[in-house]
Amino acid sequence: MSKKNWFIMYISTIMIGFLAACGGSTEDETSATEDEVYEIDFAYGNQPGEPTDQVAKKWKELAEEESNGRIKLNTYPSSQLGDEADVIEQAQSGSNVIVLTGYDFLMDYVPDMGILTAPYLVDDFDELLYLTTTDWFQGLESDLEDEGLGIISTDNIYGSRNLMTKEEVLTPGDLQGKRIRTPDNDMAINSFEALGASPTPLALDELYPSLQQGVVDGAENPLVVLEGTKTHEVTDYLALTEHQKFITPWVAGTSFLETLPEDIRTILEDTADEAAANSEELVKESNEEVLETFEEEGITIHEVDQEPFKEKAMDMYEEMDQWSPELYEKVQELLNER
Repeated sequence: MSKKNWFIMYISTIMIGFLAACGGSTEDETSATEDEVYEIDFAYGNQPGEPTDQVAKKWKELAEEESNGRIKLNTYPSSQLGDEADVIEQAQSGSNVIVLTGYDFLMDYVPDMGILTAPYLVDDFDELLYLTTTDWFQGLESDLEDEGLGIISTDNIYGSRNLMTKEEVLTPGDLQGKRIRTPDNDMAINSFEALGASPTPLALDELYPSLQQGVVDGAENPLVVLEGTKTHEVTDYLALTEHQKFITPWVAGTSFLETLPEDIRTILEDTADEAAANSEELVKESNEEVLETFEEEGITIHEVDQEPFKEKAMDMYEEMDQWSPELYEKVQELLNER
């Protein structure tokens, strides 16, 4: 054999061994990835048993089943991991946490998102869900990712917000001077200023003693949240204003999401949507039960004429200078194209 042929055979042998070694390494790495368990915490402020909690537990079941145990989803109700702002910060820092939040809160990062919680924006939840499928919303999602936050699901229906007060409220005029507890965000504050009330931002766990002590005259929230905070024990009247309809996105930090294999992230997103598909029905059932409880406990319930409240709320749209120009008109155009 010539030296040239011998050298060629020698090099070929080395290359075959090198490729075989590489192939073995890839197989080992693939096997390790497929066996890895991804532990994720899901945080939300709602109480055990509320519709959101039921959806969360359904998501845990589906995600763990669909991933064959590669996803371990821990649920933390009642703000056990901290309040909304704390958990968002944890997510941004890369923690393995997903948080249920509101577009009114995300308005601090992407101002135009706040309009999805604006008063009397839509007639029903289907219209809100439709808006999250538009190119307009995809642009907002991209802006949110630039802030280090990614949306896992947009499909959870949280409920319509109503008023519980110590004194009767039948018209916007009845809200004049009333101190109404609101979340601490511009959307809630500006909305109730437009309605004529004196919005008083408080943490939800401060609501009950604040009503007892006369710090506030009433509160607003979905019915199940009003019951969960025992607001009905320290108020007398419920006005079914339905001034805001809420869908709540589930959000994680982009730096954490980037550590997940594509199939794990897909399972998380698909099972989240599947779990949330029943959220509207759960909210309806819970509302019926809550109304029965309120009636039994002597709460006076008013199905108020919502039109005057809507007319007053429209003033708020003129005052939101954080938004893009003519944002309300843009959203209405999108709804008309549906």
